[in-house]
Amino acid sequence: MVWFWVLVLFTANLKLGLAHIHGGEQPLAKINILQTTVALHESASISAEPVLLGLKGEDTEWITVNFVNPKPSLDDWVGVFSPAKFDPSACPPVNEQKKQLPYICSAPIKYKYANESSSSYAKTGTASLRFQLINQRADFSFALFSGGLSDPILVAISNPISFTNPKAPLYPRLAQGKSWNEMTVTWTSGYDIDEAVPFVEWGRKGDLQVRSPAGTLTFKQNSMCGSPASTVGWRDPGFIHTSFLKDLWPNFVYMYRMGHLLYNGSVVWSKTYLFKSSPYPGQNSLQRVVIFGDMGKAERDGSNEYSDYQPGSLNTTDQLIRDLDNIDIVFHIGDLTYSNGYISQWDQFTAQVEPIASTVPYMIASGNHERDWPNSGSFYDTPDSGGECGVPAETMFYYPAENKAKFWYSTDYGLFHFCIADSEHDWREGSEQYRFIEQCLASVDRHRQPWLIFSAHRVLGYSSNDWYSQEGAYEEPMGRDGLQKLWQKYKVDIAFYGHVHNYERSCPIYQNQCVNKEKNHYSGTVNGTIHVVVGGAGSHLSKFSQLIPYWSIYRDYDFGFVKLTAFNQSSLLFEYKKSRDGKVYDSFTISRDYKDVLACVHDGCEPTTLAS
Repeated sequence: MVWFWVLVLFTANLKLGLAHIHGGEQPLAKINILQTTVALHESASISAEPVLLGLKGEDTEWITVNFVNPKPSLDDWVGVFSPAKFDPSACPPVNEQKKQLPYICSAPIKYKYANESSSSYAKTGTASLRFQLINQRADFSFALFSGGLSDPILVAISNPISFTNPKAPLYPRLAQGKSWNEMTVTWTSGYDIDEAVPFVEWGRKGDLQVRSPAGTLTFKQNSMCGSPASTVGWRDPGFIHTSFLKDLWPNFVYMYRMGHLLYNGSVVWSKTYLFKSSPYPGQNSLQRVVIFGDMGKAERDGSNEYSDYQPGSLNTTDQLIRDLDNIDIVFHIGDLTYSNGYISQWDQFTAQVEPIASTVPYMIASGNHERDWPNSGSFYDTPDSGGECGVPAETMFYYPAENKAKFWYSTDYGLFHFCIADSEHDWREGSEQYRFIEQCLASVDRHRQPWLIFSAHRVLGYSSNDWYSQEGAYEEPMGRDGLQKLWQKYKVDIAFYGHVHNYERSCPIYQNQCVNKEKNHYSGTVNGTIHVVVGGAGSHLSKFSQLIPYWSIYRDYDFGFVKLTAFNQSSLLFEYKKSRDGKVYDSFTISRDYKDVLACVHDGCEPTTLAS
């Protein structure tokens, strides 16, 4: 009976911790596309120009859409569909008994309300809209609807438009390989291996270039765990290629471009990109790391009504692009796209972060909006991934995990050692992941890599977010129960989390006790871990509790990210920057020597003997 009530209380706490996920809705989910009725009107029209895109090799183009509706209304809207042709024969029946097929069974990739650019549209029925399109391996058409998003009525369909080479290699994403001197390049194309051979041509800037082969992956509709990913949200993701550039010289600038060798002997090339190889582990030099979570994506053309869902995403992206010369590696710790089962949004996201991810390693972690789905093996039995159950994230990006379905891994960058946990799988003491975390923390040589960083998507440490405060523990249920022993034993400097869409920094803390009274400069022994929530990179913000806990040093209800700067083995600068202006709003420094890491602290002492 006691165990029954323990389970009831835990379930209640878990639901409190999950309640925030309903704070926003994927904009494409508002469209009831399966209920579309067709009422094509001979006096209604819609057209798009230019018809042929990418004539100069561009992978992004602005489109003008002109339309006329003889019966306009305020809730008319224009959807962008890709592929351009609607194919009702491929749709499953809406009504099994009547075998009734919907006219459209795939959601648009974006939409705008018809009156967005013209307040007189409801009177005149004439307007135009501007859309920004990216190359997504298929043609596009535009459809004019009345009836709003809940009861769409198809009024007119435009001419198709397309990029000159829809299959082109695009949107490279760099990531650290399994060794410090290996860089991986992942990209998307429309070429399967029976059409062309993928590879990367690369080398040190100014030297001879070599070619490295690439592997090719994709995923199919039957790989999705549920709707909308397996139904209206499905869109073919193309082919995902990854090449491994090995035996890099430290600190050198390399050039690279992706290629596809066609069977007629010609090569389809991407643009040329540059990256700087990683420093040797322990190298005593300037190294700069950016960390954030929950950025999502947004549309530069204002479509999809994203201002209410991920309003800070573009600001964060643009700040990072502006400061890219001063960034060496990026960690996006979960909730990447918020596609929530609308697969087209993964292309949109990789295009948005391309200026960053093509230049510096873009390391990711798994969040609830990537992985969670009932009865799919995720630790949380929620529908947050929209049926994706981790498949797109595991395929679209490379990360140096031993098993891609188990999203935990370690990686080194110069003076830093990172242990990236997967909060969507069991991390508790005795679990497979717990053993990995201990091994990862124990394996670092703190003389060479003094800065030890732990990260996970959900808050396994401390947060005074309102839903955590309601349950009283200020953490994910069972979050730090077993992990705090490891953080203390191995003297983790900073632990980072997303999930909560704000910024908060704790004091150095162990077992709910602040172990250092300083707020802006820490020196000497490592006797507690600083916990940082940095989930305010783009998605709608999360409220704090009214009560400020004693351990909370700084809280900010705004969009931002963290930058770590290691000057050498003894000096680290921490900065929290707001996305809207890039200015520093919270900071601290750590100064210490190797002997301070070795020093004995409570629950963090090596065994000794009296023997001589």
